[in-house]
This record gives sequence, structure tokens and C-alpha cells, in this order.
Amino acid sequence: MYISDMKASALDLRYHTRELLERVQSGESVDISHRGKSVARLVPILQSQSQDYTLPAFGMWADRSDMEDPSDFVRNLRKSRF
Repeated sequence: MYISDMKASALDLRYHTRELLERVQSGESVDISHRGKSVARLVPILQSQSQDYTLPAFGMWADRSDMEDPSDFVRNLRKSRF
């Protein structure tokens, strides 16, 4: 595993996720590579940057009246399938 320089492969991410997340939680960032090319970066979320996702809706559906409770909306969509 090539984590000492804060770089890891996609295979490392698959088999050592917990260790990588522990490094990120301690404040370090980890670059993830796939086939030798960097494709992603795991970075810690700062408390000031964390977002509150308890809003009823956001983005393009913010003005919809049927989206008061997004969980309930999705549950109703799935009723016919499950």
C-alpha cells in the first residue's frame, strides 16, 4: 500500500478504506489514482464547511410543493415497485 506520501490506488481504497478514512479524519488528504493517474482526492470536511442537508429541497426542486419531505416523496415513488 502506498499511503506514506498520501497517495493510494483505487485498489488500496477498496481494501483499506477504513485506514484511509482514519487518515482523512486526522486531517490529512489522500490522492486516489486509477491506472497511474490521479482521479480523486479525499479531504477532511471542516466543521465550518459542513452543510445541513435537512432542508426540505434544494437546487432545481426547491420551489416544488410536493417536496416538503424528500424521504416521503421518494418512498411514494417506490410504492408501486416494492
